[in-house]
Amino acid sequence: MIYEPAEDSLLLKKHIKHYALGKNLVLDMGTGSGLLAVEAAGYVHKVIAVDINPEAIKHCRKTIKKSNIEFRQSDLFSNIQKDEIFDLIIFNPPYLPLDKDEPEDSQLATTGGRKGYELIQKFLSDAKAYLAEKGEILLLFSSLTGINDVNRIIFKNGFTYNEVARQHLFFEDIIVYILK
Repeated sequence: MIYEPAEDSLLLKKHIKHYALGKNLVLDMGTGSGLLAVEAAGYVHKVIAVDINPEAIKHCRKTIKKSNIEFRQSDLFSNIQKDEIFDLIIFNPPYLPLDKDEPEDSQLATTGGRKGYELIQKFLSDAKAYLAEKGEILLLFSSLTGINDVNRIIFKNGFTYNEVARQHLFFEDIIVYILK
């Protein structure tokens, strides 16, 4: 299953130009359909777009023909080289708490762990090693993930944040932070 762009992807897409414009190297973590990588590619020298799902990477390679985007299969930073240092990392992670009734194939695209924030926690514990000195992270998550938990994880990993956007949906808010 490939994550189809929804309200969260579209909200994040609106803010990419502001943060990507003029940057050299951008990482689109968890690229899914490739929507955010394509948006970033219009403003930067190069985008590396990764996803744990081989089906997503195959789809992107087949349908997206932009010379400045490289698609790779990667479980977070597992296929990112230590010398690849990014000016901006874009991450629309799976952020929902585990729903045992959800099919396993869709959990890969929606579930961030038992409580919803575990994947964000793992990502942020490794992200600093791949950020340029003045690098930033555009991170999207849900109020269902636990705003206080995400804030705690951000500070624990040595980042600060500003809220860039928030959109209220039926039963949740989706939130975009810029981390420094």
